[in-house]
Amino acid sequence: MEAGAISVECHPFEPFLPEGARVLLLGSFPPQARRWSMEFYYPNFINDFWRICGLYFFGDREHFVVPGRKRFDKEAIVTFCREKGLAMYDTASAVRRLADNASDKFLEVVEATDVAALLAKIPQCRTLVTTGQKATDVLVARFGCQEPAVGECVPLSLPVPVGESVPAPVGEGTPASVPIREMTFWRMPSTSRAYPLSLEKKTEAYARVFASVG
Repeated sequence: MEAGAISVECHPFEPFLPEGARVLLLGSFPPQARRWSMEFYYPNFINDFWRICGLYFFGDREHFVVPGRKRFDKEAIVTFCREKGLAMYDTASAVRRLADNASDKFLEVVEATDVAALLAKIPQCRTLVTTGQKATDVLVARFGCQEPAVGECVPLSLPVPVGESVPAPVGEGTPASVPIREMTFWRMPSTSRAYPLSLEKKTEAYARVFASVG
């Protein structure tokens, strides 16, 4: 590597795709390891994603915080995600950090995630959620789809991934066509503290997604 060149950083986590998942949450890319409070998604203790989940589902923003510690309870979070059918990964599988911080503004996407391949492993999922602008930009570019307004959703029709079961033709002589999975694509506000919206307002936005899938 040439002196001064910025190295490529590969994603540190495996996709979290629990059986029966109905929602796939896609961020941009994890922060540097020195900012982690646990080895799981949204690991930065000053990121509010797990506080939003705590406030909405349990009425307690600190529900997933280890008492007396500045870290999240990974075991409780993983159990919660399995129970609620929440799958997680990011829209980038490899990046370059153009600045020594956690800002999406300075992330260069080297390899975008194959979201269709993720969906092939969670066939019951019909809801995609991006948790910030960078993630939204990457997903829109990958699928060439409409960009929802913040806190809103749009329909998204995707070809059925290879290996997923498809419905039989409706009748004899029905012309062959590409099977489609009908999705709902939600664009949520960033859970970063840098995003200028209160925790309560962010929770109201995320509540719309959670309520939509029961």
